[in-house]
Amino acid sequence: MTVPSEAIEHSTTALLVIDVQMAFVHRDESGAARTTPMAENNIRRLLERFRTAGGKTIHIHHHSHQEGSPFTAGLPGAVVQEFAAPAPGEAVYIKHVNSSFIGTSLEADLRRDGFEHLILCGATANQCVETTARMAGNLGFDTLFVADGVWAYGSTGPDGRKHGAEDILSIIISNLYGKFATVLSTDEVFDLLNG
Repeated sequence: MTVPSEAIEHSTTALLVIDVQMAFVHRDESGAARTTPMAENNIRRLLERFRTAGGKTIHIHHHSHQEGSPFTAGLPGAVVQEFAAPAPGEAVYIKHVNSSFIGTSLEADLRRDGFEHLILCGATANQCVETTARMAGNLGFDTLFVADGVWAYGSTGPDGRKHGAEDILSIIISNLYGKFATVLSTDEVFDLLNG
């Protein structure tokens, strides 16, 4: 992982907590293999840090329009996991596709308020967090992808080939690294914010 040489300030940095919703708890309970068992605790640590420092915390929640999706508004899967529930005054954006920027005012609001650095965590690494990271990088934001604050599940391709969860996360990190985002651990984020 390459860490930027200069510290970043809370005043120009926003923490984006993406899709930490109950559908993933249900998926875990079904026995689905996933990565990063410490991700939720690291997200909790990031939230505590930003709240203590008075930093900007933004919550992104997915409400799918696809028939049968567990993320449909009103279903148990769309409910936010308790530890990641927004605190009073924290911004919440509802999206209906993978990117947090599509169909929301997120980009305009970040630019209006002078945010340059975005720290991304949540689920899943290879869908909504990755898509948001790629778009954030293309839009010119300094994007920090928290590798131990995200998780991925295994997947089967259209050719029937199975891909393990750890392989998927490794590929996502490789694809983002140095192109769309800086890939960091939670502790490295803290070091960067400490200067």
